Amino acid sequence: MPSINMKLEMVTIIACEVDIEVFTSDKMQERFEALFRSYDEQTTFQMFKSFRRIRINFSTPEAAARARIELHESEFNGNKIKLYFAQVQSGDEDIDKSYLAPPQPVKQFLISPPASPPVGWSQSEDATPGVNYDLLCAVAKLGPGEKYELHAGTESTPSVVVHVCESETEEDEAARPKQQIVQTRRPEEPPKVLN
Repeated sequence: MPSINMKLEMVTIIACEVDIEVFTSDKMQERFEALFRSYDEQTTFQMFKSFRRIRINFSTPEAAARARIELHESEFNGNKIKLYFAQVQSGDEDIDKSYLAPPQPVKQFLISPPASPPVGWSQSEDATPGVNYDLLCAVAKLGPGEKYELHAGTESTPSVVVHVCESETEEDEAARPKQQIVQTRRPEEPPKVLN
């Protein structure tokens, strides 16, 4: 299996399912931060209370790796701390060119239209419908009961032939009696059993 060349430095850890007291109590927050400051004094923290997650940024990948290895699923205030590396991509130079790039932002309003049109946009006028007189003439020449070959067949392709249906006139309808719809009989009642 080919190896993936990753230029990303793992210096950020995400702590998940953090006890809610860490976000509400200053004392618990200091205890939590002290766990990670023992690995790196320059560690910074970003609290995400609604997700119960904390982003922990280390100055070196070695400190982040040691903290993740030693503190993952360890107990803190009765809860297990779950730690994961965050992969932060920086700039376009790290993007692999073998993958399809996302579309440029100038065209994204077509995917999800904004509340108002972009600056300089104007509605295009609808074109007048084109009348094909050759087609109208050909349709007018068609007569009932005749057949017209649209495409001549060859040895490898079939021919296309249009058979025009006979039109029903009012005279034909008057001569033909209307078909009566026979009403379905009601089912007989089952015999009554008297006890």
